[in-house]
Amino acid sequence: MDDLITRLPKAELHVHIEGTLEPDMMFRLATRNGLSLPFEDIDQVHAAYRFSDLQSFLDIYYQGGEVLRTPDDFYDLMTAYLDRAADDGVRHAEIFFDPQSHTGRGIGFEVFMRGFRDAISDGRRRRGISADLIMCFLRHLSGEEAVSTIEEAEPFLDGVIGVGIDSSERGRPPHLFERAFARARQLGLRSVAHAGEEGPPEYVRAALDVLGAERIDHGVRSLEDPELVARLSRDKVPLTVCPLSNVALKVVEDLARHPLPAMIEAGLVVSVNSDDPAYFGGYIGDNYRGVRDDLGLDDATITVIARNSINSSFLDDRRKTALLLDLESFSAGDEG
Repeated sequence: MDDLITRLPKAELHVHIEGTLEPDMMFRLATRNGLSLPFEDIDQVHAAYRFSDLQSFLDIYYQGGEVLRTPDDFYDLMTAYLDRAADDGVRHAEIFFDPQSHTGRGIGFEVFMRGFRDAISDGRRRRGISADLIMCFLRHLSGEEAVSTIEEAEPFLDGVIGVGIDSSERGRPPHLFERAFARARQLGLRSVAHAGEEGPPEYVRAALDVLGAERIDHGVRSLEDPELVARLSRDKVPLTVCPLSNVALKVVEDLARHPLPAMIEAGLVVSVNSDDPAYFGGYIGDNYRGVRDDLGLDDATITVIARNSINSSFLDDRRKTALLLDLESFSAGDEG
């Protein structure tokens, strides 16, 4: 019997392309580029993927990214993700990338943007999946460095629809990046922000008020602040939730205790996403199946989450309408 989760048209709005680097590709690219890895084999890589918090993950994450050197490397990385996402029913993806993790080691925008764009173009042609890019500033670096990054990026913004912030949240409030986000708005880019994962609800509020964020990435700790929850519900601010990530990074104890049902009950506009699937044990379909099985979400709720993902995207109204019509036809067919 076909899996409704795989067949439902959906969007993925919270995935870091560098976080889709599977161990086998890591070894393959290391060999291609004449690099050595601090791991003997793929099993040792998987053994390292036992994280105690966000920082313990980031230490491994940036280490793995060292193998990405050429346009072909970035092309292969993006192509592998798009194929996997298409298999999970993703029709559109808005994909984070971290330019500073590459420029900081001498890999220029012209290298990774060429690989990304070529793969996205080919993915649309081969698999019918569309994708846009969201450029993230690394939160553990300074706001001044973020401003320099967006200035450096200006000649390469074709296919980039927005900016965000990611990396270590603790002790790094959103206001540190106000100037970079203001410059992004001047360039016509949309704004999203990681907030309320490890950081407090105040960071969610600041992401909205100071950075002008139109979507909040994670946002699970918003539930600690009833006034913030009421605001998010009233203003229909999308929250891109990543359940398996939250478990892997100890944001929640286990999937059965994830606050997703409480977020839905509170009227929040939530979608389900994969974050860094190569490291957290699951792509978007795995996340959907996980919340269905461990949280007891029925098909109607799963369909609402998929609908939210499309409505929360930055697609134009015509494309959204087309995807929503497809979704309704799939869900109606299953009801019949």
